[in-house]
Amino acid sequence: MSSAPSAGVDPVAQVAGAVTALFVPGDRPDRYAKAATSGADVVVIDLEDAVAPPAKFGARLAATRALGAPDDDRARALVRVNAADSGLFAAEIEALLATARLSRSGLLGVMLPKSEDPSVVADVVTRFAAIEKPVAVVPLVESARGVLRAAELAAVPGVTRLALGAIDLTVDVGADLESPVVTHAMAHLVLASRAARIAAPLDSPSTAITDLALVGDAARVARSAGFGGKLCIHPRQVAAVRAAFAPTEEQLAWARSVLAAGEAAVQIDGRMIDKPVIAAARRILRLAGTDAS
Repeated sequence: MSSAPSAGVDPVAQVAGAVTALFVPGDRPDRYAKAATSGADVVVIDLEDAVAPPAKFGARLAATRALGAPDDDRARALVRVNAADSGLFAAEIEALLATARLSRSGLLGVMLPKSEDPSVVADVVTRFAAIEKPVAVVPLVESARGVLRAAELAAVPGVTRLALGAIDLTVDVGADLESPVVTHAMAHLVLASRAARIAAPLDSPSTAITDLALVGDAARVARSAGFGGKLCIHPRQVAAVRAAFAPTEEQLAWARSVLAAGEAAVQIDGRMIDKPVIAAARRILRLAGTDAS
């Protein structure tokens, strides 16, 4: 479910433009409605890490039931399936394909965990494309192999954006979350996304829940690295992430001054004004929801 409106919105555009993406356990349908009113741009119903093995079949049924015949327009969500080698992947993709075909489907798309193989991603894209309804596909990169193949994953036609799973990555390589390995992975996903001309990636969720200052700090780091948004694991994190990604008043004032000066200006406040600077100013105003044309 998503608190961002409405059935008239293109699911791919909604996912591509999301700054906040909130996970909700698939086996807790009682929490779906709360997630829908959290303020998150996109809700992700999780069939993977948040669900114990005995509950996975029931979680799949709950997710497809909620999205197949939604009670209102807020019943819209991505679904994170289990990994391709889990033994559950094929059945979950089939169930989501059936859900997507329904006339009132609220399925925004599918998130593919442990993404490493571009051919697996391409197969998913092809199968959803065959139903001729827009569905987002988000590979979640969580391993060394996935990071090194991020450019290939991003370049698969039909991929909406990438996402980073830093905790799983650190387990895979035996590093800490503060390790340069994570910084490298972040940069790799940002560059791969830009090279493929897809939306900027979603950053890994912060492990802090009650300390919202830490959540905001992590989100600002992600924003400064070129990420377009951040995954969230608790509704409390949503507002902190959104605020961190929003331009400051100082940045907005600078962007307005750049565009007001026009392309003929040589410098403002001692800084050379050229096409990249003008593009940066327009991007700031777009992030703030201000017309930057």
